[in-house]
Amino acid sequence: MNVANTVASTPGIMLLRVGQAGCALRWDAARQCWRWPDPVGGQLYAWPAPPAMPSGMRMLESACVMACCSSGRLLLALGKRLGMVELPQPGQPLRPLQAQVLLTIDAAEPRTSISDGCADRGGNFVFGTANTAQDQRPIGSFYQYAQRHGLRRLALPAVVRAASIAFSPDGRRMYFADAASGAIMQCDYDAERAKVGKAQRFAELLAAGAGAALADSLGNLWSVQGGVLVQYDGAGHPLQQIALARESAASVAFGGPGMAQLLVLGEQGGLYGLPPDLARGLAPGVKEGLFIDSGSASMGLADAGR
Repeated sequence: MNVANTVASTPGIMLLRVGQAGCALRWDAARQCWRWPDPVGGQLYAWPAPPAMPSGMRMLESACVMACCSSGRLLLALGKRLGMVELPQPGQPLRPLQAQVLLTIDAAEPRTSISDGCADRGGNFVFGTANTAQDQRPIGSFYQYAQRHGLRRLALPAVVRAASIAFSPDGRRMYFADAASGAIMQCDYDAERAKVGKAQRFAELLAAGAGAALADSLGNLWSVQGGVLVQYDGAGHPLQQIALARESAASVAFGGPGMAQLLVLGEQGGLYGLPPDLARGLAPGVKEGLFIDSGSASMGLADAGR
C-alpha cells in the first residue's frame, strides 16, 4: 500500500480548545507561545499563555491572517486592510485590542479580501487576496508589503482565493496556490526586489481546497488540504497524510525549543500536538520570519487604493 495515499487518522494530543474557529497558527518566539486569531469569535489566543496574561484577548475587529513582528507587535489582516496590534505587557490593564490600520488593499474593488499571508525570510509580509463574491472570478492577487518599500504586487497569476503561501528554508523559493484549483505552485523569489520567476507546478492537491502551508528544515512542505495535513518532499512527492479525528485541520506551525514541535490548529478551535508515533523522526521547522517594523506608531501609514 502506498503510504502517501493512506490517511493516518489520529485523535491528536489536545492542548487547548477555545473559541469558535481556528485560523492562521504562528509561533511567537519572543514570548515563547503559539498564537492564532479566531475570526468568528473576535479573539486572539495564545498557548501556553504568557506569564500573567490570559490565553485569549478580545479584538475590536476580526482577523484571519497574522504575522509576528520584530518589535513584538502583531501584523493582522482585517478584511481588506493590514493593521498593527500592540500586545499588553504583564500587569497592564487588559483592554480590547485595536489595530492601527497601515493600508487598504485594492480599495476600489469591493469583492476582494485578504485570504492568506506570512512573513518571508527577509522580513517582508507576503500575502494574497480572494474573491468573496458569488461570481468566483479569478481577481485575487499576491503582494509583498515592507516598511522600506511599501506595497508591491507580485507578478503571479490571478486567483480565485490565494492560499498556501510559504517559503523554502533559504527564502529563495515561494509556494502558493489558488484554493479553487488542483495544484500547489512554486516560483523563484527575490525578497529584496519583490520579483518572482515563472510559476511552475510543485504538487497536485490530494484533497479539495488548499489551505495553510509551511516548509521544514529539510525543505519538505506541509500543507493543509480539505482539513487534512499533507507532507510533501522537496520534489513535490507526497510522503504522508494526517487527519485529526475530532475536527478538520485549519493550520499548522512549528515552534518550541529548536523549532522541533509541530502543532495543528483545528477548524473549531482545538490545538493539537501529534502523538509520538507520528511525530517521531520529523525534521524540525525553520525559524519563522518576522515582519520587520520600526515599532513607531506612525510608520507606514498609507492607502494602497489611492
